[in-house]
Amino acid sequence: MRYFIQFAYNGTHYHGWQIQPNASSVQETLNKAFSVLLNENISIMGAGRTDTGVHASEMYGHFDTEKKLDIPILIHKLNSYLPKDIAIFNIILVHDDAHCRFDATKRTYEYHINTVKNPFLQELCWYVTQKLDVALMNEAAQLLLKHTDFQCFSKVNTDVNTFDCTIFEAYWKQENEKLIFTISANRFLRNMVRAIVGTLINIGLKKITLTDFENIIASKSREKAGFSVPAHGLYLTNIYYDYL
Repeated sequence: MRYFIQFAYNGTHYHGWQIQPNASSVQETLNKAFSVLLNENISIMGAGRTDTGVHASEMYGHFDTEKKLDIPILIHKLNSYLPKDIAIFNIILVHDDAHCRFDATKRTYEYHINTVKNPFLQELCWYVTQKLDVALMNEAAQLLLKHTDFQCFSKVNTDVNTFDCTIFEAYWKQENEKLIFTISANRFLRNMVRAIVGTLINIGLKKITLTDFENIIASKSREKAGFSVPAHGLYLTNIYYDYL
């Protein structure tokens, strides 16, 4: 039987989602917890890969087991066993061919910026001291919806067949001293959101114009796009499936 897991994590102390040698990962931590509590070798497939320091307020994974699970009790045991920076919300029985990565129809990320220094948010927001033109940044964000090839925002030497993505929404919102960028797409390239945010920051600082922004996208060159903003401000916030 196949089960989906809905969970969240603070990525501060992890070297991203994916298992890697000599480094702590979210995937490895979950595999161990499920394997111990179910008394069998459990390997969890993730809906995507987040980089070192990136957070997820909603993430999905899936695993297979022959056991019939008492889901409320298992969730309680997992949350007691797991470290405080990972939380299990739900475990859902799905059809045998369901795939948490390939079946996702839309993903949403947020990038959080704090405009006032806050010692309690140092690992959860990027602190920016310069004044940003948010209205201009929103104009640039809307231009993203006109395009599909985002090679200029992708990590170089990445193993993908296409740089095409369909962006459904992209906008900035001011919430008191916090500035939040929200972007939703059918798929994302490696480092794409952080590179987009860095380039939009350059728009907000008046370092580049809206025309420059369009020319950067047309160039397909990562070197022409802006800097990659720090990982600790980035959150995976929603993953959508037609059958959930």
